[in-house]
Amino acid sequence: MMSVHEWGTPYTRGEIVEIVKMIRLHLYNRGLHCGAWVIRKQMEDENIQPTPSVSTIGRILSRHGLTHGRTGFLEDPL
Repeated sequence: MMSVHEWGTPYTRGEIVEIVKMIRLHLYNRGLHCGAWVIRKQMEDENIQPTPSVSTIGRILSRHGLTHGRTGFLEDPL
């Protein structure tokens, strides 16, 4: 069984990126392990499809500043 939108279509790439980010922050905020392997396992457990590879999840986290205990990039206050 594949987790899809209620209208029956799989998640888009952009939606998958947002799901990865939300899972990462959810785990981080609870003090749990929040690396790419754990995120992929969480996505598999929730039947989210398409499930990206561990390396792709790692690139998503890096691209959005969500590595090494960080919670993202700070916006420039100016």
